[in-house]
Amino acid sequence: MKIRKAVFPVAGLGTRVLPATKAMPKEMLTIVDKPLIQYVFDEAREAGIEHFVFVTGRNKGVIEDHFDLMFELDATLAARGNKKAEQDILARDQPAAGATSFTRQQAPLGLGHAVWCARDIIGDEPFAVVLPDELVLNTPGCLKQMIDAASQLGEKSNLLAVEGVPDHLTHQYGICGVGKRTASNMFEVDGMVEKPPKGTAPSNLSITGRYILQPEIFKILETQERGAGGEIQLTDAMIGLAKTQKFYGVEFEGERHDCGSKPGFLRANIAYGMARPELRDGLRAEMKKYLEK
Repeated sequence: MKIRKAVFPVAGLGTRVLPATKAMPKEMLTIVDKPLIQYVFDEAREAGIEHFVFVTGRNKGVIEDHFDLMFELDATLAARGNKKAEQDILARDQPAAGATSFTRQQAPLGLGHAVWCARDIIGDEPFAVVLPDELVLNTPGCLKQMIDAASQLGEKSNLLAVEGVPDHLTHQYGICGVGKRTASNMFEVDGMVEKPPKGTAPSNLSITGRYILQPEIFKILETQERGAGGEIQLTDAMIGLAKTQKFYGVEFEGERHDCGSKPGFLRANIAYGMARPELRDGLRAEMKKYLEK
């Protein structure tokens, strides 16, 4: 079945980048000149997603405003007569009417709970989950690579975007075991474990912020007990679903940036700035000044 819908969990507090997120959602922090949420929206749209489901919380109304029409701004740009480029950018980034839904996660009960909050909007069909604070710099995007991989399977299954991490850091991630390889960049997942104790990880492949899941995950999440951090963990529910359905790992192409941390946020701004031809030379010259100090 075609994957038409994607869930964006955007209710988190962004505590790792305080005080920037005290009054502004972390998803609206900008990488170069676009907010994080716009990057992942664009990635999902490139992958063929038709309906975008945002699971929000308090103080997140600006995300909904970002994807809405702003008649005053459009009228002002049109009246000035020399802002055609800016008008085109806004029009390009605008979702189609009826293509977005917003639902509320009233309490910070974890990623699994946030996904469960979207159950009635998703319905009985496979869907994607995209974490907005993780960007992957690549064309095609990470989610398109996953959906292309899913189309090759020809069976009801779940997919995880995975990335290798240093062995001494595996205890900080959800890690999957590697089973039979089905393609050069895809394999059957042979077990999953959330933050395994040092020296016990089944591989060095971490589960990153892109998932394709079957709707049966909602039934498991409905009764899922709280796990690490006292939260309802999505990984725990996926471990339960793996008892009856296959999971595949997709080793994606691209450079992943964890924008939920301050070093990762800074690196992402440099990487995405250097990827822009009109900004590259000036940015390189400015960085050189600081490196020479």
